[in-house]
Amino acid sequence: MMRFIVTCLVIALSVYVAYHGLEYDHGFIRLTKRSPGNRTGVKAPEKSPFDDNDNLISLYMEDSDQSSYSLHYDFYQDSCPTAERIITKGIRELYAAKPSVAPSLIRLLFHDCFIEGCDASVLLDADESLTSEKEASPNQSLKGFDVIESIKSELEKVCPGVVSCADVLVLAAREAVLMAGGPFYPLETGRRDSVVAFKEIAERELPSPQASISVILARFGTRGFNERETVSLFGAHSIGITHCTFFEDRLYNFSGTGKPDPELDTGFQQELKTKCPYSSSAPSPGTGVGPSMPASDYGGVSSAGGNDGVVDLSYNNEGGEENFGTRYYRRLMQKKGLMYADQQLTGREETEMWVRAYASDAQLFRRDFAMSMMKLSNYHVLTGPLGNLYNAAKLIGHQVCRQLPCLTRKPFSGFDKLTFADNNINKQIGNVMTS
Repeated sequence: MMRFIVTCLVIALSVYVAYHGLEYDHGFIRLTKRSPGNRTGVKAPEKSPFDDNDNLISLYMEDSDQSSYSLHYDFYQDSCPTAERIITKGIRELYAAKPSVAPSLIRLLFHDCFIEGCDASVLLDADESLTSEKEASPNQSLKGFDVIESIKSELEKVCPGVVSCADVLVLAAREAVLMAGGPFYPLETGRRDSVVAFKEIAERELPSPQASISVILARFGTRGFNERETVSLFGAHSIGITHCTFFEDRLYNFSGTGKPDPELDTGFQQELKTKCPYSSSAPSPGTGVGPSMPASDYGGVSSAGGNDGVVDLSYNNEGGEENFGTRYYRRLMQKKGLMYADQQLTGREETEMWVRAYASDAQLFRRDFAMSMMKLSNYHVLTGPLGNLYNAAKLIGHQVCRQLPCLTRKPFSGFDKLTFADNNINKQIGNVMTS
């Protein structure tokens, strides 16, 4: 009889959780008594979250019931009060020594959150029971894993088994945005980590630099992002680098015509040809397999036989760091978008209007970009019993489960240093992590 009663209670609880899973508040996915179990995309509400209030924090927190919301500010205030300070100092010191850390972390965040939510699944290595998202074609040029691992290792020394890799990633990316000249945006914490990866979904769903505007809007739309939010996220393309391989078809053989893309400014076209000499392997739009959008560090990977030339997406920090984002939209208005998918944003009225707005109003862009990054960082998070501070019971017996370092499901190895060519960087990292 007792077993029957317990079974009935479990069924009733499951029905309640399924029915009361999540709700929407001002365009954000808001968790109620739990985080969403539904790991598929959700439709965006018709009303934009940007239309109600000019105050970023008050807009995000308006009508928020903290007693039922799984994420909250200062989540680690008692369990690891120095967590965010360790992350902040680590990223600032790394950026001073190696500025490319910023686009790498922004891109890593996007690749994690866009595929089944911000759950650190992109960090997992393959083992006998798991295929890794790192093996998906769009992810093979990802960087920044060593940065997250190093910071996580330091956190393990101070607060073992407390801070999730998912929280480390979103906080590190936020600091990277700020260091690169972008806006600060508030983030709640309390995310849990996935113990499964989604290689096939990453292979299929991460949009290519050659993707059409229809594909881009469809991919973002199924994840709840409207045109305005999508265009604002592309502002991250104002920093980082890319290889010629991912746009050289626009210079020499657009859509198989043997001619350049007519939408590309002729002066800019000639400038690019000096950096990207003709290569017979140039792909056609929509067919190339390469890094995904939006991202801004397409370095280190090119197709076999392709052009290995590199172009600086910031154009020598054109306009200075205060022009983070806006220089990208100004170039689009001048028909100087580098990737096919970039210039596509001016091809539809519903996206072109936001390109024009951001090109002329830096404050509007910064506000919208901050809001969109907050939304991205909160997309389909795992919390409470639906997420994990990795369940290592099978490894350590029936003790309290400890969070293992990012990148692996194996026991903590004690890795605590990044490996860069310059040994001075390692010294700087060691100093900041122990200060």
